[in-house]
Amino acid sequence: MTDPDNSSRQMPRRVALKWLAAAAAGMALAGRVDLAAAQVPTKSGKPIGTDPILNKDYKPGELWPLLMTPAQRRAAAALADLILPPDDGGLKPSQLAVHEFIDEWISSPYDQTAKDKPIILPGLDFLDAEAKSRHQTLFADLPATQQAGIADAICGATPVAQEYRPQVKFFDRFRYLAAGGYFTTPQGMKELGYVGNRPTLTFDGPTPEALKHLGLA
Repeated sequence: MTDPDNSSRQMPRRVALKWLAAAAAGMALAGRVDLAAAQVPTKSGKPIGTDPILNKDYKPGELWPLLMTPAQRRAAAALADLILPPDDGGLKPSQLAVHEFIDEWISSPYDQTAKDKPIILPGLDFLDAEAKSRHQTLFADLPATQQAGIADAICGATPVAQEYRPQVKFFDRFRYLAAGGYFTTPQGMKELGYVGNRPTLTFDGPTPEALKHLGLA
């Protein structure tokens, strides 16, 4: 069962903005999203602009209201954990707040991210409806094997029944967003082997021969 504390808490908006920007930048490399030219008005009427203030603490709702209901957040947390099981000893995506990133993503008013709202929210509702139909409980409260049975029906790995075909797009897009969020966390980057701009060589100075050649030894 997904820890309700992990699925209901809210990350600081400053962290969410940084994560949103980092993930969007990574996805832009694949030609999937471009937020660079957006000028988005907030409730105050002031635009976020092309370069949000990332070291400012924003109050919840100051930039945009979050759209997921508590039930949808729990379903998102459970599905993210199912899709992206961590390496041994690693934290689950829900413990890294990947579902919170997805909530921020679909709630943000950029044209590109707003397109995911009508895909993700109904898809999360489907997970709970299907779980109740099959097992008389919510998706997040199912054991992983039963969650996987629902996910298998819509993931497209095998032929999809007619009644589940509308959910294939949801699963594909959710998986893409969850991976985009997870692999921009320190844990995810470590699993990818990404080290960033770190020196891989050490320099101990010129060799004695070189110093002698220059008359410095």
